[in-house]
Amino acid sequence: MPNVQKTVVKKSHKFVIDCTAPAGKIVDVAAFEKYLHDRIKVDNKVGNLGSNVVISKDKSKIIINTTIPFSKRYLKYLTKKFLKFKQIRDFLRVVATTKNTYELRYFNIGDSESQE
Repeated sequence: MPNVQKTVVKKSHKFVIDCTAPAGKIVDVAAFEKYLHDRIKVDNKVGNLGSNVVISKDKSKIIINTTIPFSKRYLKYLTKKFLKFKQIRDFLRVVATTKNTYELRYFNIGDSESQE
């Protein structure tokens, strides 16, 4: 049997958190990026991002590129923690718009009052 080398293909994941609606008004995107950078755990250690997880910002979007298995749900959890930390959790919610994208949206308070 001939020697066959197996090539390991690292799967990369790209997640986006879209802060366009509240950006500049009540959410500081740079502070949110730093919060994620300080809080994301890799191998159960905070601040162990290395080259496995890359966080960048593009105007009002935060882009997370990973080469390791990474949970989108974990990003939602950290986003909600950030909103609670800044005491704006009562005004914003985190909504999944596509498979790899979350968006921060305002609660629709006016619609519920007009229906009653």
